[in-house]
Amino acid sequence: MKFTKIAAILIIPLIIISGLCFSIFAAESGDGSVSPESIVTDAPAVDLGLECKSAILMEASTGRVLYEQNADEALPPASVTKVMTLLLVMEAIEDGKIGLDDMVSTSAHAASMGGSQIYLEEGEQMSVEDMVKSVVISSANDAACALAEYVSGSEEAFVKAMNKRAAELGMKNTSFENTNGLDDTAERHLTSARDIAIMSRELIKHKKILEYSSIWMDTVRNGLFGLTNTNRLVRFYRGCTGLKTGSTSKAGFCISATAERDGMSLICVIMGSPSRDTRNSAATALLDWGFANYGVYTHTPEELSPIKVTGGIKDEVRIECEPFSHVTEKGTASKIKYKIELPESVAAPVKDGDVVGRVVYTCDGSEIGSSDIIACEEISKISFFELWYRMLAKFLLR
Repeated sequence: MKFTKIAAILIIPLIIISGLCFSIFAAESGDGSVSPESIVTDAPAVDLGLECKSAILMEASTGRVLYEQNADEALPPASVTKVMTLLLVMEAIEDGKIGLDDMVSTSAHAASMGGSQIYLEEGEQMSVEDMVKSVVISSANDAACALAEYVSGSEEAFVKAMNKRAAELGMKNTSFENTNGLDDTAERHLTSARDIAIMSRELIKHKKILEYSSIWMDTVRNGLFGLTNTNRLVRFYRGCTGLKTGSTSKAGFCISATAERDGMSLICVIMGSPSRDTRNSAATALLDWGFANYGVYTHTPEELSPIKVTGGIKDEVRIECEPFSHVTEKGTASKIKYKIELPESVAAPVKDGDVVGRVVYTCDGSEIGSSDIIACEEISKISFFELWYRMLAKFLLR
């Protein structure tokens, strides 16, 4: 018996080395997971006859474009510019750079803004939240400029940040010259319907904005100054949640309108309409068309069992599947099926968040997208001596 245990102690290292070699080979051979494929987002060739220079309809959760009409032409956006202004302000709030309760002092430059305004006076102080509300609801040019100066120190510095953020978002037909869209003297203050949809989608990730943009009437200055939403769709279109209107003689009448029904959120951009009513009619028609023809299929598979880990300090790793969303034509959601693709095991080390598999979704036999299956914990690679100790302890305790 004593001889047997001594022999086992000598043999165990050889077994471990063989096991480690196998683990290394398995890791180099891949774990069988497949990279997810991108979803096709081409808009159908439909002409809705909208009376405007350009238009686009985008589903917010996926970014899929459902309709477009001359969507990439660079045009003056008027006050829809403020979507980017508000995005930078909300990001500054989220980053802790500024707070909603901060008091902003109005500069002479901000107070000099014309057009739509709340008539800020030089030196007047107002909270960031009240200024944001004034920009969102009443399209206040003076408040937009004051917020920009508060965030970046000057309007010029803020405009540089606007153009930098536009480039980061992939807005290819955009150049900003100011924070509010006033274009009497602007030469290259331009953007496109597609770019407006892109920045609008980014802005509405900040849910606080939708709280403000869905308000019909409010007040600032302790109730002494009334705000009325420039977006009449908020009051008269079912499900409208915002977002921003604009008009100048150069730009015509523009809007980025957001609306939600039956779990689907749409972003509708209209640029260059001849009148406010025409713009609102075009936006209404485009949103109606989107809600009538499309829906969003969402799915998260049931809880998945852990999968085996080779060469790790633990034998299994917990996994979960990321949610999947896909825009479908009405009536096709019932045809969507899914298949879980997972390897039998993965090799250590495993990091929290590592992709270990995927769920593939098909409709009528064609793949429409996929979602990743990820590890929910970190599993370190087991050391030679730890593995030797475990095997030896297990043997000696028999």
